[in-house]
Amino acid sequence: MNEHATHSAYPLRLEGDLDGALSRWLWLVKWILVIPHIVVLVVLWIAFVGLTVGAFVAILATGRYPRSIFAFNVGVMRWTWRVGFYSHSALGTDRYPPFTLADVPGYPARLHIAHPPPLSRGLALVKWWLLALPHYLVIGVFAGAAWPLWSSAGDTWSLPFGGGLIGLLVLVAGVVLLVTTRYPRSIFDFVLGMNRWVFRVIAYAGLMTDVYPPFRLDMGGGEPEAAPAPADVVVPRPNPGLS
Repeated sequence: MNEHATHSAYPLRLEGDLDGALSRWLWLVKWILVIPHIVVLVVLWIAFVGLTVGAFVAILATGRYPRSIFAFNVGVMRWTWRVGFYSHSALGTDRYPPFTLADVPGYPARLHIAHPPPLSRGLALVKWWLLALPHYLVIGVFAGAAWPLWSSAGDTWSLPFGGGLIGLLVLVAGVVLLVTTRYPRSIFDFVLGMNRWVFRVIAYAGLMTDVYPPFRLDMGGGEPEAAPAPADVVVPRPNPGLS
């Protein structure tokens, strides 16, 4: 019997549902409204970096990413995505993001990462700087100067906030929203694809998966579903009992 294999989906799933009735002016002050979140997230990302170093040591010793650290770091990324979706990274909703690391299923911005199976010790040594370098160049264009990467000056981790092509297109969408009361769907889909690429690279560089991020812009609010792989061609055998 011939079975159909499937291409597995990427371990990180980033989704966002565009609100149908966005305020035409609220986006002008969202940058101020999210200041409390940014203050908290600065602290959380500092903890993220420290715990990632701890996870790095654990992976080298055991080949596994500690679940407690993994849950916290996913929560930080989830919180960051909700704040970004509300404000600088998408302007996709007017619902104020909750102050929590936990998943909030009813919120229009969601992020999930599957806890990885045993990880490669060797990849842990090189993937966050050498293997991810081509992706850093891409997301540097997407997110500008504020993309997550070890700083050569101070070994600090930058928050993935605003700037770059994402920030520019979000600003364009905000102006269009102000004038027409409508958010251009094509801009939303493109912005979501870029954000998805950025967070996939963060997860890979943060040692949360060994699956290399695809060089692919998966646009739209929902994650693409796993596509079936081409089936092997089966040549039917002739039945000797038939003439």
